[in-house]
Amino acid sequence: MTREPSRLLNRHFFLLWQGQTISQLGGQVFNVAMLLWIKHATGSATTMGLMLMLSALPAVILGPLAGTFVDRRSRRGIVIASNVLRGIASLSLAGLMFSGAAATRTILAGLFAVSLASAVVGTFFNPAVSAAIPELVPREKVAAANSLAQSSFQLSTFLGQGIGGTLFRMLGAPALFLLNGLGYLFAAASACFITIPQSIPPSAASWRESFAAFKRDLLRGFGYVWANAGLRTLVLVSAALNFFTVPVVVLLPFYVEDFLKVKADWYGFIMAAYGVGSLAGYVSAGALRLSGKAGGRLNLITLTFAQSVGFVLLGMLRDPYAALVLAALGGFGSGIVIVSITTILQLTTPGEMRGRVFGLLGTIAGGLVPMAMGLSGVVADLLDRNIPSIYVICGTCTAALAMAASLSRPFRDYLRLEGKGELPAVEKQAVPLP
Repeated sequence: MTREPSRLLNRHFFLLWQGQTISQLGGQVFNVAMLLWIKHATGSATTMGLMLMLSALPAVILGPLAGTFVDRRSRRGIVIASNVLRGIASLSLAGLMFSGAAATRTILAGLFAVSLASAVVGTFFNPAVSAAIPELVPREKVAAANSLAQSSFQLSTFLGQGIGGTLFRMLGAPALFLLNGLGYLFAAASACFITIPQSIPPSAASWRESFAAFKRDLLRGFGYVWANAGLRTLVLVSAALNFFTVPVVVLLPFYVEDFLKVKADWYGFIMAAYGVGSLAGYVSAGALRLSGKAGGRLNLITLTFAQSVGFVLLGMLRDPYAALVLAALGGFGSGIVIVSITTILQLTTPGEMRGRVFGLLGTIAGGLVPMAMGLSGVVADLLDRNIPSIYVICGTCTAALAMAASLSRPFRDYLRLEGKGELPAVEKQAVPLP
């Protein structure tokens, strides 16, 4: 029997975290190199847009299936295999480009293939890691573990995007793809020394029985979320927050130049302020109580309402420095909310169901993002690019969302739950399907 961990930075969690950090840094550099190579080789914004869309679709389409798979297979094995597959894909692309014999179309096709493959593998990898973290650290350190994981992701994003362009100019895309592949293989090697406690259902005797069991578990995951009103509300609130936040980010370039009346440089300043605020939020969340009567409700409802006020103020103010402060505060609140949602889901969902819940969350929340991106441009054109009005609308809708959530008794009760085993009524019943 595996002993429960006694500290946060124990060997198993540290190996998972360091492997993730290195692979995330390589992935960010890969993304920058990929987009710059496409721009230089094709000059096509449409091609870049298609590549980004292709990277977002697998999580939307495969989320529930991946979550169910994660609950039925070794999460450690999924982490190792995911890193190995992404590493091999990136190294193969680097080899293709280093050969010098491939045409631009061939390399472009390779980029599409590697991007799609990495996105598909990531759809399985992400819920596996989210489901594994509560098993690798003490219960009271789960929030700190999520804070550390999110902070390292934010730092990897900063560093990767910050130095990606310079490295692309100095080393070229093939070398960066090579380094990215080696980073994934390093993460896979680190995961080989990790033990993740997990109860895995017994394998079925035939493929028909395996498929039936997989289908049954998939529906059970949907039913589990649907039957718990508080959990269902949390998933829907998370999706709605994404939906109303996306237009604020997508339309920011128009807001900066057309309404703040400043140079395009300020777009970078505001995004950087948001990123710094997010990092501070992730770090602070590790020291806060994120569940229980005083914590979960305060962090999710109060901060969601505060973000809505920030959106409205962005629409009303014309001072770039005020926008900079609001962006930093918004990032800070967003960082705490993300860690809060992740931690509450981890602590209140039984281990054998956790992958399905995170997979479903990724599908619902991720599915609304492309829709919000598309609608943002359409609505902006219909309103004659009156971006401040759209910001006010987004803020008002987010405030209404926070208000509705605060009035939901099941949602408030769910945020007060402090641990696994506190949802037995849902788990033990014959869960009704939606």
